[in-house]
Amino acid sequence: MRCCCRSNSADQTIAIGKQIGACLTRGDVVALQGTLGAGKTTITKGIAAALGVTDTVTSPTFCLISEYDGAMPLYHMDVYRLDGAEDFQNIGASDLIYGDGVSVIEWSEKIMDELPERTIVISITPDIADGRTIVIDNWPYGAIA
Repeated sequence: MRCCCRSNSADQTIAIGKQIGACLTRGDVVALQGTLGAGKTTITKGIAAALGVTDTVTSPTFCLISEYDGAMPLYHMDVYRLDGAEDFQNIGASDLIYGDGVSVIEWSEKIMDELPERTIVISITPDIADGRTIVIDNWPYGAIA
């Protein structure tokens, strides 16, 4: 199923992330796609909040993977600096995406072939008016407002 929604602020993007996060279950993988500054980390903040994460969520660009404790583990990955699938495998990411938590992967375009078929793909496209169009593909949980 495909869902589309619009955000006009960081707060709205976080709220959409909360709706998404409230539906996720152990083993779900979320592949985030969008340009630099599109809102990938912002939507992850909402997902994290819905999962009960109380730590501040930041982009894991330099550490590659951040793990957060909540109702279930959140594995927040940023694969921007990886060269591809082999690097993704070498950092042990497959242990996480097939683990007991929820995995959220920024810049997932680089490693889509490594992700499970059931991966939820979220594409965020900013527009000139400072808003964002958020398209969620492979979403099995119903409408997002």
